[in-house]
Amino acid sequence: MAKRDVPLRWDRKMQQRLARGEAAALGELYDRFASLVHGLAHRVLDDERAADHITRDVFAHVWEHPDTYDPRQGPLRTWVATLTHRFAVQRLRATETAALVRGGPGTAEELENKVRHASVAARADYIVQSMPAPLRAALELAYFQRRDYRQTAADLGVTEDEARRRLRLGLQLLSTARDAGTAPHPPAAPPGYGGAA
Repeated sequence: MAKRDVPLRWDRKMQQRLARGEAAALGELYDRFASLVHGLAHRVLDDERAADHITRDVFAHVWEHPDTYDPRQGPLRTWVATLTHRFAVQRLRATETAALVRGGPGTAEELENKVRHASVAARADYIVQSMPAPLRAALELAYFQRRDYRQTAADLGVTEDEARRRLRLGLQLLSTARDAGTAPHPPAAPPGYGGAA
């Protein structure tokens, strides 16, 4: 419990510093989360410039509305990732809808499928990045190097039962990305923020 409380303590202090208008706090937050924000935005939008805009928008929102983060609801990292996801999906939907209105190729159904696919992919990336290193290592061996659980166990120096457990748990976590993507609209916030994770 003490280990988990340390990041939350940092999250609370960061939110308080942002609420006081400390520019240095925004700089620290940017240094810590900018690559996460940009990576998630790029995963959804597949556009470098658009990802740059989303990154700027997310940090502007955090600066202007630090009180919308509630440390009791979860880590600051999750809140920032959720904002990024929401902003990026809104931008993708708006851009693609505008293209449809102008007579571009595709249908509204294809647009929703594209948004859903991008949303699931971004969520899966975030889940993999956020999972504990032992689970991530097992999944990477199994997926990218095509190792079975026995080979994964040998590579990681763990028992076969432990390798199976890590792979099963990692896959269960990843399945939540797909499940969340079946909703008609992507989630706006993690549990406790008014939406699904």
